[in-house]
Amino acid sequence: MRCLLNIVTLGCSKNLVDSEHLAARVEAAGGRVVVFDRELDCFAGSEGVRTVVVNTCGFIGDAKEESVNAILELAAARERGEIDRLYVMGCLSERYADELKAEIPEVDGWFGARGLDGIAAELGVRAGAEGAGVACGGRKISTPGHYAYLKISEGCDRRCSFCAIPLIRGGHVSVPMEELVAEAEELAEGGVKELIVIAQDTTYYGLDLYGERRLAELLRRLARVEGIEWIRLHYAYPAGFPDDVVEVMSAEPKICKYLDIPLQHIADGQLSAMKRGLGGDGTRNLILNLRKRVPGLALRTTMLVGFPGETEADFEQLLDFVREARFERLGVFPYSAEEGTWAGEELQDDVPEEVKQARVERLMEVQAGISAELNEARVGREERVIVDRREGDVWVCRSQWDSPEVDTEILLTAGPGELEEGRMANVRITQASEYDLEAELIRP
Repeated sequence: MRCLLNIVTLGCSKNLVDSEHLAARVEAAGGRVVVFDRELDCFAGSEGVRTVVVNTCGFIGDAKEESVNAILELAAARERGEIDRLYVMGCLSERYADELKAEIPEVDGWFGARGLDGIAAELGVRAGAEGAGVACGGRKISTPGHYAYLKISEGCDRRCSFCAIPLIRGGHVSVPMEELVAEAEELAEGGVKELIVIAQDTTYYGLDLYGERRLAELLRRLARVEGIEWIRLHYAYPAGFPDDVVEVMSAEPKICKYLDIPLQHIADGQLSAMKRGLGGDGTRNLILNLRKRVPGLALRTTMLVGFPGETEADFEQLLDFVREARFERLGVFPYSAEEGTWAGEELQDDVPEEVKQARVERLMEVQAGISAELNEARVGREERVIVDRREGDVWVCRSQWDSPEVDTEILLTAGPGELEEGRMANVRITQASEYDLEAELIRP
């Protein structure tokens, strides 16, 4: 195979890892992936690209709409003769392949979220081919070379009433620990300094393979990989949060004092209807325990508003909780009914859309004030940062309390030769806004 390929990846970082595996197989078979792109403005015509794969998201309404629009735009490009072949993979086609085939016949092939082998075969790639070039662990890394996502499991055994992920991705399947450590070692050899550990539920890791949760052991083993300086944990489930994970986060210096833990709500009635397995008091106690035992911990969470039955009193309780917990990072989503889920089938979507949007805005307004106060408290502090990229005369950096693409960026100016992408440096914070910081270089 000698094709030039562009992979457009939509949705979450788990999708991005799937695209990286596909890209590695393509290049091992003699093809070349010209660009990974989350936009559509360079999908065709770049270096003769004639084949495009779009990796879709089908999680919530807005994500599905974005994916459908991307497919339609690419299908129109194929009709105009700008590309020769168009393939679709990922969560959207896992859920709606039959309907999409009928509506968009310009697509040459549809492959689901568990169809990596199928699309690889369609592209002429042998199953299990290892990557070439900058591929690490069978992946062609599309992130900046100093950080990479490490997907430790696939699917989910949880049954949150609003979530379609188990329907799309199937049940929880852990990647064996030895494979993950080997992948981390290859990533480190390729220049990766920061591992971002991801899964639909990272805290469930190992239960299917070893009969018990082994996330803490995995984190300890990853921390022993030479060259890895930061390990960041995403997508932890709050119910039954493993106590030994708290211990390793507190004791292991390579583990970032950062945790992405979607809580969704605080009102007992809402949490019960969402089937989250943990009530309001349990949620509060978990946050208090994490903050006490991991000093300096930055918590990122997401909240779901407008879920069926959410009253104004429920929402006011959520506002009060956010003010009390003072999360360093917070995102808010309005509820959208998903077919096949318990809530989508059994509950009436009874909160008007305008009320949902108003609640999103009110909650984010509260969080903006909290973020501004927390950032202002960092002014004058010395912090260790990693340099992500350069934009003109400004270097864009992050601290251990900030994940790429979604969190606070630290901006600084440095002279020629003082900094480079992927380098660690010490800076002093000089100015703060709601979501970004400015700093001066102390020493590289």
